[in-house]
Amino acid sequence: MAGTPTPQTMRINGLLGRYKVMVLIDSGSTHNFLKEEIATKLGLVPDKNGILDVRVASGEKLCSKGKCVGVKLLLQGIPLSVDFYLLPLEGYEVVLGAQWLQTLGPILWDFSKLQMSFSTGGKQLCLQGLSHPSNKFVEEAAFKKDSRKGREGLLLQFHAIEGMPPSPTAVNEDLQTLLDEYQDLFSEPQGLPPPRAQDHQIPLYQGSTPVCVRPYRYPHFQKAEIERLVEDMLNTGIIRPSNSPYSSPVLLVKKHDGSWRLCVDYRALNKSTIKDKFPIPVIDELLDELHGSKFFTKLDLRSGYHQIRVHPNDIPKTAFRTHQGHYEFLVMPFGLTNAPSTFQSLMNEVFKPFLRKFVLVFFDDILVYSSSWEDHLNHLKFVLGMLRTHHLFVKRSKCQFGQQQVTYLGHVINPDGVAVDEDKIQAMLDWPKPRTLKALRGFLGLTGYYRKFIKNYGKIAKPLTSMLKDAFHWQPEAEEAFSHLRHVMTKAPVLALPDFGQPFVIECDASGAGVGAVLMQTHRPIAFYSHALHGRNLALSTYEKKMLAILLAIKKWHPYLLGRTFIIRTDQRSLKYLWDQRITTDSQQKWISKLMGYDFVIEYKQGVENVAADALSRKDSIEINSISTPVPRWLEPIKEETSTNVVLQRLVQLCQEDEAVGPWKYRD
Repeated sequence: MAGTPTPQTMRINGLLGRYKVMVLIDSGSTHNFLKEEIATKLGLVPDKNGILDVRVASGEKLCSKGKCVGVKLLLQGIPLSVDFYLLPLEGYEVVLGAQWLQTLGPILWDFSKLQMSFSTGGKQLCLQGLSHPSNKFVEEAAFKKDSRKGREGLLLQFHAIEGMPPSPTAVNEDLQTLLDEYQDLFSEPQGLPPPRAQDHQIPLYQGSTPVCVRPYRYPHFQKAEIERLVEDMLNTGIIRPSNSPYSSPVLLVKKHDGSWRLCVDYRALNKSTIKDKFPIPVIDELLDELHGSKFFTKLDLRSGYHQIRVHPNDIPKTAFRTHQGHYEFLVMPFGLTNAPSTFQSLMNEVFKPFLRKFVLVFFDDILVYSSSWEDHLNHLKFVLGMLRTHHLFVKRSKCQFGQQQVTYLGHVINPDGVAVDEDKIQAMLDWPKPRTLKALRGFLGLTGYYRKFIKNYGKIAKPLTSMLKDAFHWQPEAEEAFSHLRHVMTKAPVLALPDFGQPFVIECDASGAGVGAVLMQTHRPIAFYSHALHGRNLALSTYEKKMLAILLAIKKWHPYLLGRTFIIRTDQRSLKYLWDQRITTDSQQKWISKLMGYDFVIEYKQGVENVAADALSRKDSIEINSISTPVPRWLEPIKEETSTNVVLQRLVQLCQEDEAVGPWKYRD
């Protein structure tokens, strides 16, 4: 249950040591409180003199077990040192009350936007609260999995009332019958997968010697976990003992639920492997196929890589060593450089008759889409039948069947269009301020994945992207760009899906510092584009900048536009007659030659009407008007000679004292 929000509180994620905590900032709480269990895990020893009687919101009276002084807490990259009283909290691990708030001085708190701004150490800081969580329905398998993670909550059982209509979330009867017919696809696979033409191969460069890397040293507590994971893989038959000359080390990676995953470090082997160039799908191109779809089913293969065999000749190359023994994989392991290409090759071959008709495949994520319910049932039956034919198994707890809205590859897809996944938005809001180049690249990688949703992304992010080329120095403009980028991500619109039966319209514009464009259909945006100008492009004339905006927009959306007639709208009237004009500059000659392969019509649109593209090019830009006057270059040498030549300096002095003999006058 999500709970009931109150107007004087704000929730935020924090970090205590290595533990993630939920923090409640509550102006109605007199003191700061920390959950007793977290204090125990952190090894904090409370001061018994800090015992405090506390009356909580329910009216119940609790007694604190002591006070912990100077506890280090990290909130969205902001380090804090806080004194806490220990309480058996429920729902939150940390409560920050008036005891902490009064140390901040003046606070600007916008509860409508869940933002809290304050100043400390001469720096202006801002905390972004979490949005109120929404209730959702989960299947039994997903509930059982979550309940094993030790989460706290409330379990309620609802009973149907006679005469009430059935729940709209119930699985359709025809759909349930279809799923029951293919129930075997949702079970655990038994034994090895069948041999296929796409069995994974590991071709090595000529002259390569067997790769043998000595194993790492493991902490004592990890050795038992490695032994258990190896035993499980031996029992399932995906590995076997080996006497191969190849050997790669293993390491343990902790999963979200606290369990461990055994990974093999194949970096040395990958350096000797000839890379496979099988094409990996471009996500934007996949989503372009979904226009007109109203029903969606998302399928997720169970341990996808382990459903592909390693070619018998290459099994010895997968060998790995632990402190206990030497083993090799019979199925395709994670970490091999060509594994993604092998997997995508298999998926494309399996679903070849259906691709771009009603199936999209990106590795182990399969999306079935249809414009009607009847078609969707038929399409899903074809897909499930193909999975059965090729002995591929699906993990039902990760699937969604017959939905009108699904999350696919980080995007929320429904009949209205495509939007940003809210979980990814929350990840951006929770991202701490980057302190290294690696952390900055991670943040820009996450936000850049959704740049087509954001007006002026290129210009907003410019202070951050410029640091990727230069030294990492966090300046005030970088701080402003970081905060602004996180904010605009929360306002990302729902973009329309392209309809290739309708004409495309590009509205573009340019300003002093950048160019911007919008790709549209039926007055709805499909994608935004902005590009900050650099170097000599900043000195181009207004006409040339707006022509450059057209060129860059067409280059960006080339897959949508080539081979069809489209419309370009600009507020530069002279560009309407582009094809009839005499070419007078090198830029015109170069750019027009690149536009000749496209069929488009340029329409003039007044600047006051060209709102979106104009905003994309002008956001946060400054216009400087200047008057140019000629300045003779020969004046500087004369001034320099006058200031250094002793004879001239004496003559200047005599002129200023009206004692110069002859036609001498001094003018400054």
